[in-house]
Amino acid sequence: MRVRDAKKEKLIKQKALQIMVKDGFDGFSMHKLAKASSVSPATLYIYFKDKEDLILQVYMDVNKRMSDATLKDFSPEMSFSEGLRKQWLNRANYSLKHTDEMQLLEQIRYSPLHEKALKCVDPAFRDSMQLFVTNAIQNKQLVEIPFEVFWSIAYAPLYNLIKFHITGKKKNGEDFVFNEATMNHTLELVLKALTPDKISSKKMNFKLK
Repeated sequence: MRVRDAKKEKLIKQKALQIMVKDGFDGFSMHKLAKASSVSPATLYIYFKDKEDLILQVYMDVNKRMSDATLKDFSPEMSFSEGLRKQWLNRANYSLKHTDEMQLLEQIRYSPLHEKALKCVDPAFRDSMQLFVTNAIQNKQLVEIPFEVFWSIAYAPLYNLIKFHITGKKKNGEDFVFNEATMNHTLELVLKALTPDKISSKKMNFKLK
């Protein structure tokens, strides 16, 4: 039995990420990956059962790094406005520095592997997010709405701005650059939409790294 090489496995996963982002899942093959990694196709099966297993393992690694970055200096005990602000800052900084990884997460989301990928999400991250939302609702800092509606309002605007930034273009074709002013303004609107009327959210300003 051949011994697993951690450095080689890491290299293979990096090459796999690059190919999947460039060519999509349909254009990705174990043979193409073996050639790009300078290993034999048989070597890949030392580390992965098949193509699907490889994709899910790469996804788990990427998702874990993104989750860890999102939780940096974050606590579910924070007030809703403070906690959401910290998440936006963490998510934006990580996403802008790792555009390939963010594209892979997007590809998975709209692929047949999405349901299997959801089962790979770090339970500690899911529990932290759930506790944050539960605390915010109990403290009357967040309106009680279905999760899908909450996610669409709380995070989708941020990721859409990041997508515009990556392409460098607005919908009308004009140039677009994601900056602090745009993010702060968008976050204010998000907080207004999610915060009960009787609680006024403070204006939050922060800078991207």
